Amino acid sequence: MSAESATAIPRGQVDLLDFIDFSGVECLNQSTSHSLSNAIKQGYREDDGLNLESDADEQLLIHIPFNQVIKLHSIAIKGPEEDGPKTVKLFSNKEHMGFSNVNDYPPSDTVVLSPDTLKGKPVVLKYVKFQNVRSLTIFIEDNQLDSEITKVQKIALFGTMVDTTDMKSLKKIEDH
Repeated sequence: MSAESATAIPRGQVDLLDFIDFSGVECLNQSTSHSLSNAIKQGYREDDGLNLESDADEQLLIHIPFNQVIKLHSIAIKGPEEDGPKTVKLFSNKEHMGFSNVNDYPPSDTVVLSPDTLKGKPVVLKYVKFQNVRSLTIFIEDNQLDSEITKVQKIALFGTMVDTTDMKSLKKIEDH
């Protein structure tokens, strides 16, 4: 782990990469030659030469399921100063969203990225809205200069796992 990525993880949080269910990850309006894997998978997301690009217009709709319930604390998005994402809406536990209905639901949080935060700086989210997250939908609405193509070099999610009770380990209380 490089010193830069080690210091970027907010204190008390972990990179949630290992908790992503990659079999269920999808991205609408991605370029076939510049897919979501470039921005989200270990090894790819550290390579500045690889990126996720939008296809028909500047919008991207990303759905990320997790293999266990998590608490999401912050998100880091890295992108170029001109074509990087600007308005990012985050939805907790919203399944089957598309471009036709994404505006029908209020987002759990909205982040407006600046050229400074696009360098991969974690942005703290409304933590109370992301306590029992089974999936996250990320709607990238526009980019920095309102160009036709949005480019994302890295998406990193930081948080913790939700402690679940192991029902088998509980002992029955005897009546006295």
